[in-house]
Amino acid sequence: MRDPAEDVFLADCPARPAIEIIADKWAVVVLFALSRRPCRHGELVDLIGGVSRKVLTQTLRRLQGYGLVERRAYAEAPPRVEYRLTALGTTLVGPIAALPDWARAHGEAVVNFQEAAENGPAADA
Repeated sequence: MRDPAEDVFLADCPARPAIEIIADKWAVVVLFALSRRPCRHGELVDLIGGVSRKVLTQTLRRLQGYGLVERRAYAEAPPRVEYRLTALGTTLVGPIAALPDWARAHGEAVVNFQEAAENGPAADA
């Protein structure tokens, strides 16, 4: 009998798109940033830090394609565009918010393991 938890590895599993979304390096960060308030492109670049404008644009388009983010263009001079979470995007805020909690609880253990691995077997002695 198949373990239902193994189904997430199958291409036709309904959980697969969610895994693909959060596996993207910038998607979770963008979604979390937009969970606080709608933002303009430049605001997101500044808020997130470390992401290029091109990659942010690609990430926003991908999230729009999933129905998680909407782009609103305002008829103003100069033109103004904001990005915000959709109702569907808002449903991911809770699961994403659990990640910083996990990092606070276990981040030190991860860093310790990385340092031990970098120092090689002599560090175990």
